[in-house]
Amino acid sequence: MPEPSSPRRRTAAQLLVLAVLSAAFAAQAVAALRPHVPLLLVSTAVSLAVEGVLYRWQPGLVSLFAKSHADVTVRHVLRDLLLVAGLLRLGEQHRETQYAPLVAGLLAFYALHCTVQAVSVLVRRTRTLPVLTRNIDASALRLSPAPAALLRRPGHRLLVFGLPATAGLAATAVTDDARYAAAGVALALLLTAAGLCALLLRLLPGRRPAGEQEVLDWFDAWLDEYQPTVGLYFSGGPSSAYQANMWLEPLAGLGGRPVIVLRERFMVPRIAATDIPVVCLPKVSTLMRLERSTLQVLIHPSNSGKTSQVLRIPTIKHTFVNHGESDKLSSCNPYAKAYDEVWVAGPAARERYALAEVGVEDKDVVEIGRPQLDAVRPYAGPPTGAYTTVLYAPTWEGWDGNPGNTSVVAAGENLVRALLADPGVRLLYKPHPLTGSVDPRAGAADRRVRELIRAANRERSGTRPVPSGELARRAAELDRLTTAVFRAGADQVERMLVQSAPEPGRAQAVARATKAWEEAYWASLPEWEHQVVTDARPDLYSCFDVADLLISDVSSVISDFLASGKPYAVANTGGLPEEAFRTAFPTVAAATVLTPDAAGVPALLESVRDPRKDDFVAARAELKRRLLGPAVPTSQQRFAAAVQALCAAAREHRVRAARRLGAELPGQRHQTAGTPAPVTLIPHRPSRPA
Repeated sequence: MPEPSSPRRRTAAQLLVLAVLSAAFAAQAVAALRPHVPLLLVSTAVSLAVEGVLYRWQPGLVSLFAKSHADVTVRHVLRDLLLVAGLLRLGEQHRETQYAPLVAGLLAFYALHCTVQAVSVLVRRTRTLPVLTRNIDASALRLSPAPAALLRRPGHRLLVFGLPATAGLAATAVTDDARYAAAGVALALLLTAAGLCALLLRLLPGRRPAGEQEVLDWFDAWLDEYQPTVGLYFSGGPSSAYQANMWLEPLAGLGGRPVIVLRERFMVPRIAATDIPVVCLPKVSTLMRLERSTLQVLIHPSNSGKTSQVLRIPTIKHTFVNHGESDKLSSCNPYAKAYDEVWVAGPAARERYALAEVGVEDKDVVEIGRPQLDAVRPYAGPPTGAYTTVLYAPTWEGWDGNPGNTSVVAAGENLVRALLADPGVRLLYKPHPLTGSVDPRAGAADRRVRELIRAANRERSGTRPVPSGELARRAAELDRLTTAVFRAGADQVERMLVQSAPEPGRAQAVARATKAWEEAYWASLPEWEHQVVTDARPDLYSCFDVADLLISDVSSVISDFLASGKPYAVANTGGLPEEAFRTAFPTVAAATVLTPDAAGVPALLESVRDPRKDDFVAARAELKRRLLGPAVPTSQQRFAAAVQALCAAAREHRVRAARRLGAELPGQRHQTAGTPAPVTLIPHRPSRPA
């Protein structure tokens, strides 16, 4: 049977809602023409109920109706028109004059509704600022809470404000008393007029936020005061925020005045808790204002179409750090040659770029390690408890359709069955968040794997930790520090108001609270119970710390796990012979290679439990040095040194550019009487060290 969230179920639900709504309107038309009061009332009630279902559970159908010019206004007008037609058919001929004021009132209500919508659009435009921020005091921009959500959503507003009129018309159809309809229409007019007044007040000069030019001037002043030197630049889709989040802690560890530069408005709340100032600059013209700032280096964890826009700024040096390193072709993207430098973890990545021949010169490659891995716990020997904890963390299917990208489709179920068959194994299954986003087979295999784990847990039993409330307390403390509480219906301006400058010391408090939560989380779980880990917490590195063994695919997860020195295995689902597989992917050199049938799982588990049977101890240590670089100095120290060196290069470039401009424009260097002052094309401000 398909899952409840499968496309087949969603399509069936949409067709059902569409059929019921169509049948309700058809029944209402028949009841109005006959006329038939009970059928008219029932069909009207069903139609209104389906409208509520549409806006609560079927937003896709709402969009479809709007594209077909059958939006909520058209449906509501049709519903009320059929009620009026029914009233005219029920009454005598002379009643038409009596119902004429009701029709006029309805027309006035819909005209007022359109006016409210127009004013709502104006209010929304005044609250769409050219710059969005987090962790910055923007009170000078006259930020204010958003209008009520009901006033900003035309569908919901029409349903709520128009409900009294519809109910009044239905009551008149039953009682033949026009006063009910008149009262309903009057109440609808009153509610709509009140909403219009509330929105108009938002347009008063003292009630609306700062205008575009005022915001831009404020942003320039903030740049002058803050004087950032290094920033993280990120652009991507909603599910790609993890690529930026993994670099937040290393960036904060640099000290100085870092900044995070985003391009999509929806990405602002998706950046994890941090004390670093966050600015979102959607327009290219606003982004170009960074050219006149003290910003010297931008760090890029991913490529996107909008990356080329910021690369046009000549006063800033750009470096690509990627969001993970693996033997995949995407780790050597030709786009990398557009950056001033490419920062990699270790010698293996340098060799990978050289072999790929994508235009990245060796002199532009800098080895910095992986600062995120400095806190990963090292190998402390074989498992000593009753259970061996195995982390199965497959990657996603990728864009190219290569069957070797992910093991979920071809080997996932076999691997999980083999692991679950060992009574001494506790399995942690952590799939990639993009699994199934391209290939439906990967999503289906992922769901089957989860069901296997749930079934295995039903067959196991054992003691559970006594509930102490510790995890709940730690979670509440961590949420308090990392989660901003917004009013329902808060817009971006209100979020800016709430997420102002952070309290001093919050970053250190978050680090302590995160560590305490992780300890409480793992202590709250039975040691025998398998887990499916899909939430943001615990993160992948926390899973590394509790795992005795990793099973994964050719991905950056392997490189990161090598920081622990623990055994790992890689699934070979691309059809290559083992030797060819190891040759093609150097990260597999110290791994146990598993075939899709998972026949090697028992021997793998035995080697983890008995180090004497582990043939890859020395190979893992050597591969760790090749992939991640030396242990001393630490990755964070090498990262900071690379930032400082590139900042120095940026400052030297600015000095040379200023001299070159001065030599090319000698007439502007000596101002004569009666001539205007020279224009500084590239201002040079004193820079702070990173």
